[in-house]
Amino acid sequence: MSNNLPLSQRSLSLDHQQLIRVLTEKQNILIIQDLDGVCMGLVKDPLTRAIDRQYLEATKSFDRHFFVLTNGEHIGRRGVNRIVEKAFADEDLVKQEGLYLPGLAGGGVQWQDRYGNVYHPGVSELELAFLEAVPKRIEATLIDFFQQDDYGLNRHQIEKYIQATVLENKVTPTANLNVFHDVFHDRAEIYLQLQQTMEQLMNKLLQEAHEKGLDNSFFVHYAPNLGRDNKGKEIMQPAQGKDSGTTDLQFMLRGAIKEVGVLVILNHYYYLHTGNYPLGKNFNARQAPHNHQELLALVTEKFDPKIIPQIIGVGDTVTSKAEENGDSLIFRRGGSDRGFLELVQDLGREFNTENIVVYIDSSDGEVKNRKPLKLEKFTDNNNGSSREKLRVIEGPGDSRDTSDPLTLNVVFPGGHQQYTQLFKKAALTRSLNYQ
Repeated sequence: MSNNLPLSQRSLSLDHQQLIRVLTEKQNILIIQDLDGVCMGLVKDPLTRAIDRQYLEATKSFDRHFFVLTNGEHIGRRGVNRIVEKAFADEDLVKQEGLYLPGLAGGGVQWQDRYGNVYHPGVSELELAFLEAVPKRIEATLIDFFQQDDYGLNRHQIEKYIQATVLENKVTPTANLNVFHDVFHDRAEIYLQLQQTMEQLMNKLLQEAHEKGLDNSFFVHYAPNLGRDNKGKEIMQPAQGKDSGTTDLQFMLRGAIKEVGVLVILNHYYYLHTGNYPLGKNFNARQAPHNHQELLALVTEKFDPKIIPQIIGVGDTVTSKAEENGDSLIFRRGGSDRGFLELVQDLGREFNTENIVVYIDSSDGEVKNRKPLKLEKFTDNNNGSSREKLRVIEGPGDSRDTSDPLTLNVVFPGGHQQYTQLFKKAALTRSLNYQ
């Protein structure tokens, strides 16, 4: 694809220099970025995550133009704030200098500013109380699973693995099965049975919430997943061979989906730059429509096109898997970043703002459930000289899925290290341009 085209019209481009130019030369931009696998490596135990201190400092150069959007959480023992504080070894410094990562966590229901002030707009005390009990239910189900059969594990091992699996997040309690996939990688049938047991628990919790009058309060997010069924329910990706399939089963608040978070961030962006909230000061993820076209229409109706920024959406979890349907194939398209990246892409087309979708290849992390980008070397004979270069010939989805609506404009095969290096470089130049 021609390098003369804007990045928004390219696919699987490695033109990182052009991305730097966008980040540094255009003032009216909005970066919406995922966290795990994007600016820090994917790990089996979230407590071992680490983040580059210089990257955190670099985000300040994009102040009011940079927000995170993650299904994880800012707060709690396993929250990102602990990782940020650890990077500086000084919690007071982080608060005083505003070094926390601003934006939405919990899929869109946990808002934080740069100084670590956290809010849960639109969430009731009854919902929070129900969520508080979920981690104990996950733990009890795991204990019961291994009481039926210990599968060769001793009591100490079981306790240790369960502790790593149960994530006691405030608004996104999660069963993270990474450690058990590692343990049972050569006994896939046990891991698959554990997956199914956790799925059954999640469905049971939804039923219990219904019985308590919390009919539309929660849903289950599977990461990675196979998209949604015709009722809008996410489809768990079963383990297959060495592929762990779904590793994270998150019990989440309805409305806590990343594409809705894009509107919450955009509403706040307009306030910061105009003093007005197009969707109202109290707009939150619980109030927004969930349908892609309805979200797009809401932005078109409410937001001034003269002010809308060029959005750069950055994520690492996009899937596409083929299923046989007679003589044809059906493609299950999912991934926790797909929805918000598609909305960023379509907003760019709607407003002609050349929005850019950036994909980070996180397949080299500890969690082996990502398909790596496929690269090849070629000889570039441009301008009368020959140079050996790399190009991407296959993305993270199924190569046969030629009608995938999501285009990954710029990709980083070198993972989060390569991306954060570029980010830091862009931040330095931007701070000089707009100081």
